[in-house]
Amino acid sequence: MADKHRVRFEPVGVEIEVDEDQNILRAAAEQGVMLMHGCKEGQCASCKSFILDGDDVEHDKYSTFALPDFEKEEGFTLLCRAHAYEDLTIELLNYDEEMIRSGLPIQEAVVEVVANEHVTHDMRHLVVRLVEPGELKFFPGQYVDFTIPGTDESRSFSMANTSSKEGGQLEFVIKIYPDGRFSEFLDTQVGIGDRLDITGPFGVFTLRDAPDTELIFVGGGAGMAPILSLLRCMAERGINRKATYYYGARTRRDLCFDDELRELERTLPNFSYVPALSEPDDADDWDGAVGLITDVVRDRESDLNGVHGYVCGPPPMVEAALELLPELGIAEEEIFYDKFTTTGGEE
Repeated sequence: MADKHRVRFEPVGVEIEVDEDQNILRAAAEQGVMLMHGCKEGQCASCKSFILDGDDVEHDKYSTFALPDFEKEEGFTLLCRAHAYEDLTIELLNYDEEMIRSGLPIQEAVVEVVANEHVTHDMRHLVVRLVEPGELKFFPGQYVDFTIPGTDESRSFSMANTSSKEGGQLEFVIKIYPDGRFSEFLDTQVGIGDRLDITGPFGVFTLRDAPDTELIFVGGGAGMAPILSLLRCMAERGINRKATYYYGARTRRDLCFDDELRELERTLPNFSYVPALSEPDDADDWDGAVGLITDVVRDRESDLNGVHGYVCGPPPMVEAALELLPELGIAEEEIFYDKFTTTGGEE
């Protein structure tokens, strides 16, 4: 068995034990400590932190865009890639103390496929039922990892439902990429009754408790899932904060859950849904917003000071939104995002 070491996080004063064969982020998650993170693959820098004390740390493979060599030499680290070989004290650079202490320990579970249906020409609505255990606690907006059968690899997908879903069911919206390791498997092999292994929950794309704060959601593609989860949660709980959801698609056939989102506009009187098409064709007969979704946001919003922003979708869209929203007044620490990487090519 690997040796264990103590890792203390400042300025919050939280301590955990970490096996040498675990990365620090995973060890924290298993102990119910929810640190800021995104891709868990060393590519997004959401978990970047600074080592205050201790230097015997090794890293799994990561992107030097997320952690340049000069930053690593200065003492910065990526918690999703870092292994502790002695006791450490780490300064968290990006954290929410309330969120850290509200974490749910991750679980391993077996699920059975209930439905695997098209919601667009290249996105599936996957519904699974928990088999063992029969319940998985999570916060709306979080995600789980699906293990790719026959491999040690996994892919991350956000739940579209809320934790109140009856019958132990979980919903996902998954884009099918050519040669995608999981999505091609989902597209060609997964049938009703098949069983899959999942691990979770992960993620900090959750609704912060700020009842008087306006919300702006920016999404595209399968980024629909966690935002839909948050909106469904707001409807269930009667959260009537002013909120706008900007969702970008290429053509009308790339839109999904339109009817439900229009119904949410009626359920939540302060909520507006703004879909936009970047490449509408004549057959679309489209009279809505046109353009890249970030351009639509720029045209329609001028002062977002004090607003909370939530962004989820294809990496280029997320990057564009993360540049835009601060320009419009949202503080960087009030922008929450999921940016999942893909293993297949874009269509």
